[in-house]
Amino acid sequence: MALRWGIVGAGKISHDFANAIGTLSDDEHVIVAVAARDLTRAQDFAQLHEIPKSYDSYEDLAKDADVEIVYIGAIHPHHLELGMLMLSNRKHVLVETPLCMNEKQARKLIKYAEQKKLFLMEAVWSRFLPCYQYLRKKIENGMLGDLEEVQISFGFDLQTVDRITKKSLGGGALLDLGIYAIQFSQWVFREPPKTITATGELNEDGCDMAVKADLIYSSGAKTLISISVKDVLDNTAIVKGTKGQITIKNFWCAETLIDIDGTEKTWLLPQAKHQSNYPNSVGFR
Repeated sequence: MALRWGIVGAGKISHDFANAIGTLSDDEHVIVAVAARDLTRAQDFAQLHEIPKSYDSYEDLAKDADVEIVYIGAIHPHHLELGMLMLSNRKHVLVETPLCMNEKQARKLIKYAEQKKLFLMEAVWSRFLPCYQYLRKKIENGMLGDLEEVQISFGFDLQTVDRITKKSLGGGALLDLGIYAIQFSQWVFREPPKTITATGELNEDGCDMAVKADLIYSSGAKTLISISVKDVLDNTAIVKGTKGQITIKNFWCAETLIDIDGTEKTWLLPQAKHQSNYPNSVGFR
């Protein structure tokens, strides 16, 4: 029986998520409802993605008995509030990145999901891509040897995007792009860093526009991170070990990596019904 989804928010990222769900079998996943603060937007979204129900109230979606799991695609200043609402109505929850605005909020949401015995996950889709699965096997099989260093760069010019530049909208490089770099490092090393050294540049509203950080782990291995919402960077992640290295191109939405022997391996994503807003986001599937 198909898992029945509700979608919170009718913006660009929710469109891409619904578009990706549409590439999966209706026997596995089906979207049954969408909610937005504006009913017309919800109805237009529902019509485009062939969703039977649309609401102008998140509370109404939370109370819909047909919905089993909710994807929260609203901007992150609302993630805690919406996550708590859905969990309180016995819905499992998948929250778009970042999970919350800070650690205190994240811990509160996680604790509540545990109390309710419900599924809660930050939508770090990258970890499920074939590139990541291939790299994980190489690490676990010792093909890279002892891990020594990870290098990550991630940057675009997003200075005209309000949700990036305004503090009230949860702006900043770390909360938008940085979580992908940090999660990659944590996914590789599987432990908290022992030390973190970071420098950054703030805009007039107090949002970080560029960040450089060094994360040092217990083995002495390190991750070097460079993030920017001012400049386009090369957007790669490189994992180096004593026996060689693997490079993942466009690491947050990867289809391609350069293997230890220098060969390029590619896993193509399927074609979706509609045009996506963000690169390779059909990979949400």
